[in-house]
Formats: sequence, C-alpha cells, structure tokens
Amino acid sequence: MRPYETLLVLKPDLEEETIDALMERFTGVITGEDGTIDNIDRWGKRRLAYEINGFTEGFYVVIDFQSEPATASELERIVKITDGVIRHLLIRKDD
Repeated sequence: MRPYETLLVLKPDLEEETIDALMERFTGVITGEDGTIDNIDRWGKRRLAYEINGFTEGFYVVIDFQSEPATASELERIVKITDGVIRHLLIRKDD
C-alpha cells in the first residue's frame, strides 16, 4: 500500500447532497479495493486563480488515502469522467 493525496475542485453550484454523493463514490472506489481513507478535508468554496470552463469559484476537497497503484489509477479514471469535477490532482506522497 502506498500513500496518496488527491485534490478535487468541484463545480461551485453543486448542492451539498450532490457533493456528498460524489465523495461517497470516490471513497467507495478506494475502500472497495481494500484501500484506507486517512482524512477527508473539505475546504469549501474558494476563488480560482483563473477562470476554468466559465467558473471563477470552485469547491475544494482533499482526500488522503492509502491504496495499491491500480486503485489510484482507477480513482483518477473515474474522476476524469465525472461531470461535477472541474480539476483534479492525484499525487503519491513520500513514504
């Protein structure tokens, strides 16, 4: 198992229930493959440094987790095709 961190910037106009459903989906991918969630940090709405797809704000969420590399790749694949995500970044943390 390796430690990872992903930063998600979600559309600012999403309702709280939709954000919760997205977080449940993403964490389900990790835990479904025997990974563990260390921390979920919801930063809330923040102003973007530059406009992305017509949005000037985004809802930021940081997920720290541990999983196998294949699980991290699957999570990134799902994040890429999810409509509510404006931007994302997935990194492997130092051991």
